Amino acid sequence: MKTALRLSPADHGTRLPIEELDEAEQREGYKYEIIHGRLYVSPQPRMTATMLTMWLIELLLEYSKERPDVFNGVAAPARVYTPGSDEIAAPEPDIACYQGLPSRRRRRAIDWRRYTPLLVIEVISPDDPGKDLVRNPPLYLSVPSIKEYWVIDPRLDPMRPSFVIHQRHRGAWRVVEVAAGGVYTTKLLPGFALQLDADAEEE
Repeated sequence: MKTALRLSPADHGTRLPIEELDEAEQREGYKYEIIHGRLYVSPQPRMTATMLTMWLIELLLEYSKERPDVFNGVAAPARVYTPGSDEIAAPEPDIACYQGLPSRRRRRAIDWRRYTPLLVIEVISPDDPGKDLVRNPPLYLSVPSIKEYWVIDPRLDPMRPSFVIHQRHRGAWRVVEVAAGGVYTTKLLPGFALQLDADAEEE
């Protein structure tokens, strides 16, 4: 009988087929991804980041019901397979929004290699900010369907996080920084406005 592979932070950087990642036992408290054929282990988001992620998911799900013509599926977390390399790079954003997904009843059988998102979102963990700010931008840029990449940064003030928006423009990212309390709107999501400010929500 084959012994189940057990993964921990000590395995960071190890070469590993993505199929073995999916079958392995994983020490709790960490996120496991395959980047260029190697295991990337990072701490799971802290509670404040998790709450922000849940709040964003609710907003985006509501928007998808109102505007299924823009996107009709929200996955959290998700897995994105990047093209153009013999070594698999499959980052797992906190949230991904998709267009053209099959009906909910058929989604259990989806091969996520066949679907790529138009929007991906990461909420920074203070324990590994480089993953979202340095590692991920070129990975997500390599996926043509991804039009924007949002990085939510709650490190200074979880109640009023700042965020960095990467917008695809002529084959590169155009970076827009939104200060804490600011409002972000985009042509990608008509009628959607993002304001990450707990004080504003209570007014």
